[in-house]
Amino acid sequence: MWIVVMFDLPVVEKAERKAATDFRNALLDMGFEMSQFSVYMRFCTSQSQIDTYCTQVEKSLPAGGKVNILQFTDKQYERIITFQGKAKQPAMKSPDQFSLF
Repeated sequence: MWIVVMFDLPVVEKAERKAATDFRNALLDMGFEMSQFSVYMRFCTSQSQIDTYCTQVEKSLPAGGKVNILQFTDKQYERIITFQGKAKQPAMKSPDQFSLF
């Protein structure tokens, strides 16, 4: 499963810019990758792991702005259509899961 955090945060005042930067850094510290400037995503192995990250994101929220958290399956992830400029990019593949003995 995948978790995507999308946000629109105020950055007019210096304190707001710092809060937005702190939030982005918190997402990176949690293992999220930046997909776009205000869109971060992370692969999770279970619903309980997603719930844990949702709680951690909630604890890191700045005072202002809007934050959305999306969840979707590997199959939905593989169906994302991506363009870079006018060039269509190859379909993304979900990361391989490890087997533990």
